[in-house]
Amino acid sequence: QVQLVESGGGLVQAGGSLRLSCAASGTILRIVVMGWYRQAPGKERELIAAIINNGSTNYADSVKGRFTISRNNAKNTVYLQMNSLKPEDTAVYYCNSDSIYGSTWLDSWGQGTQVTVSS
Repeated sequence: QVQLVESGGGLVQAGGSLRLSCAASGTILRIVVMGWYRQAPGKERELIAAIINNGSTNYADSVKGRFTISRNNAKNTVYLQMNSLKPEDTAVYYCNSDSIYGSTWLDSWGQGTQVTVSS
């Protein structure tokens, strides 16, 4: 099992920046993909950024060019640098990991961290 703990959320003005962190523990060697999701009130949870073990990254169009996902393997931590924040970025942000155990994939989620962008 993998445990994920997010931090770094808060209140920021439009145009500002925040960096979210996600610390992983447990059976981290089985993690293949880590990602950041967000869920705004009344909306479905959406994937906004992901990083694979080979280092490749993917972003949702809504955050491309503004957000950057990265990782520090020594600290078992994944980051989401968010720049040029907009009010529509307001949401609860969740860290996710996909791990493989033999032929079975297992999802793990953090508790979420609130990001609020004021106009």
